[in-house]
Amino acid sequence: EQHHPIFTGDIGPIEAITFWLEQNGLSRKDLEPYLGNRAKVAEILAGKRPLTIPMIRRLVGAGIPAELLIRPISLGKAA
Repeated sequence: EQHHPIFTGDIGPIEAITFWLEQNGLSRKDLEPYLGNRAKVAEILAGKRPLTIPMIRRLVGAGIPAELLIRPISLGKAA
């Protein structure tokens, strides 16, 4: 941390998840074991559905820091 501080400024859960996908060469389909079916994945990444505690636990197990996932997200209005 002294030599390479970790920036956690304005990164929210959605940004953390999409960054993790990009860094690991994964697609949205690869999130299904962590978040649920394709519709749930789409709703979460669109900010229309919050992460649940079990989802967060699975994502932490995959390597995403918990402090990035437990930040609140503002949910958009459902169409």
